[in-house]
Amino acid sequence: MSSNLCRLLNRDVKYVLQKRYFLGMSKESKNEEPTEIANFEDDEIETPQINRNKSGLSTAHWNRFHNRRPYEEAQSWIHLTEKYQRKMFGLYGFESKVNPRICFPIKSDIEAKMRYDKIAEPYTLKDMINKAKEEKERQRQQVLKRDEEVAQKMEKLDEWKRELKAKIAKKEADVLAAKQRKERLVEEVRRHFGYKIDPRDERFKEVLAQKEKEEKKKLKEAKRQAHEQKLMSKIVGSTSQK
Repeated sequence: MSSNLCRLLNRDVKYVLQKRYFLGMSKESKNEEPTEIANFEDDEIETPQINRNKSGLSTAHWNRFHNRRPYEEAQSWIHLTEKYQRKMFGLYGFESKVNPRICFPIKSDIEAKMRYDKIAEPYTLKDMINKAKEEKERQRQQVLKRDEEVAQKMEKLDEWKRELKAKIAKKEADVLAAKQRKERLVEEVRRHFGYKIDPRDERFKEVLAQKEKEEKKKLKEAKRQAHEQKLMSKIVGSTSQK
């Protein structure tokens, strides 16, 4: 409303001045010399500066928008804390009306921080550097040891392959021998009866179990004899060396 009033006043003043100027020129052209006419157009018209908050914002938000401290006086206990005061000085500087000395720790704060650091970090920087070096060296030695073990095992890889192939061949041979032995026993049982008989027959199963028992006894005896023979050969070899 004040700006509209100023524009209207400026327009009216301009019109009056122009009218007076042209009337004066017509009179002076006849009788008098031209005289200097005051220029009121350039004069500033003082208008009242009214600082109004029409935004509907709260005082705190309005002050923040205009880069001012939100509150002139403390509204809560939080506004009296050192953390809040330091924040206000950091944001608004000396306009925050905060004593800058509050931004620096006092002697008791420094001592408390030193006590905390002594408990939380008991080692000095030199100790931590030495500890880091020792840990790095331990990890390096561990890697070297692991590489050495891998290299040794790689040297034995061919030997392990041969052993594995020998075990597989032996197992296959044992399975084949057991299968052949089973077939031979079945054939002996059939020859025992003199005719083909169903393997599910109880008589067949009974005779087959007896044959298997005899076969196991023979194998056991053969192993015992082989062991005795091996032992005797060792004894003979030891006596011959003496």
